[in-house]
Amino acid sequence: MKRKEVILLAVFFLAVAALARASQIYDDNANARQAIESAIREASASHKNVVLDFGANWCLDCYVLDEQMHQGKLGEIIKKDYVVAHISVGTYDRNLDLAKQYGVPLHKGIPALAVLDSHGKLLYAQTKGQFENARVVQPGSFLSFFKKWAPKP
Repeated sequence: MKRKEVILLAVFFLAVAALARASQIYDDNANARQAIESAIREASASHKNVVLDFGANWCLDCYVLDEQMHQGKLGEIIKKDYVVAHISVGTYDRNLDLAKQYGVPLHKGIPALAVLDSHGKLLYAQTKGQFENARVVQPGSFLSFFKKWAPKP
């Protein structure tokens, strides 16, 4: 790698680290079980589905997915049809039991999602690391995924 490329890469990772410190998506100190229970209660009351978003604050792709989930048509669908619970996996040392419980193999990468119905029943779990490279996933793929798992009228 050329010196210029190395410097640009270093600046990029420093910017990502600064962003992560400024606005953390995942609360490493949260009680994830309580967060899931709360999300299910809210989803039940509002007839929405629940998205369990397993990820970490050091994960660039987790930030890319989160950003996509707040933009345009996808943002509208998320707001209308889902309650999102961000579950921190730390440095793969937190909430591993919950990922296993919901069928999410973290060794395939993060972010990794599980979708529950409004009563907490598992509808779908990403088992192949589908969004682990969210930075190169086409926005339409995110949209298709969330449309597919939205609650049925």
